[in-house]
Amino acid sequence: MRVVNISEVRGAGTHLHGMSGAPVERIDHRGRIVGSVFENAYGRYCRLDDIRGDGSGSRTEQARETFENIEMLLGRVGMDFSHVVRTWLYLDDIVSWYEDFNRVRTDFYAERGVFDGVVPASTGVGGGGTPGAAVTADAVAVEPKTQDMRISSVESPLQCPATAYDSSFSRAVEIDAPDCRRLFVSGTASIGPDGRSAHRGDVGEQIGLTMEVVRAILESRGMDWPDVTRAVAYLKHGRDLPALERFLREHLPAIPVVAVENDICRDELLFEIEADAVRIPAAHD
Repeated sequence: MRVVNISEVRGAGTHLHGMSGAPVERIDHRGRIVGSVFENAYGRYCRLDDIRGDGSGSRTEQARETFENIEMLLGRVGMDFSHVVRTWLYLDDIVSWYEDFNRVRTDFYAERGVFDGVVPASTGVGGGGTPGAAVTADAVAVEPKTQDMRISSVESPLQCPATAYDSSFSRAVEIDAPDCRRLFVSGTASIGPDGRSAHRGDVGEQIGLTMEVVRAILESRGMDWPDVTRAVAYLKHGRDLPALERFLREHLPAIPVVAVENDICRDELLFEIEADAVRIPAAHD
């Protein structure tokens, strides 16, 4: 069986991937299809999309409800939050309350024992969510079926852990199975080893440093840009798209990237990119 996620990029386009050789179980929540479950010889996978609260509470209450709904939906298919390896979090007006959101996420993770295992890779950006919702979330959960599948957090060689500045996510998460290795690189921006934003006001330099950081993560796992199967670039200002296009044209003309306009978690950050990479052993080519 060949499996890769189906990921929609809101308002910009769609990355489509395929799966064959296994049935897919759909997850219905209040009349909406919000997830899919499938498996291969090594693990069970659950993809959840467009998860949110009911919109009636405060922003922090909605954030808490969103995580609880992810947990509830995973419970329906025999998983729990410890199986989550990747999240996408779209926050309305992110800059004004990202610290408050992080406190909610950190408290929830601490209560559920997430810090005792693999902390999910994540992207947190502004906008793009459901109207009226303070938070809209997507998630991927993986439950190993055998000891041949190993899931681990991956550090960034050029950055400090995000938890060092109270943001609860891993720089990347790797799923290592006999049929392939998959690397989820979190949303990555121009942040230096000290956790501070670098190259304020210069989108070109921010793009360059960000791409250097992502490549270092890939290389730390024996991968490089040709192994990237999907990438999403987030620009704070759509007018900066030519700077990204110029960088890609000069350095990475073949990378499969979709660019969207979203606020980044810090007001001074102008660019962020996430990426998935896959390395298949020669015996499985």
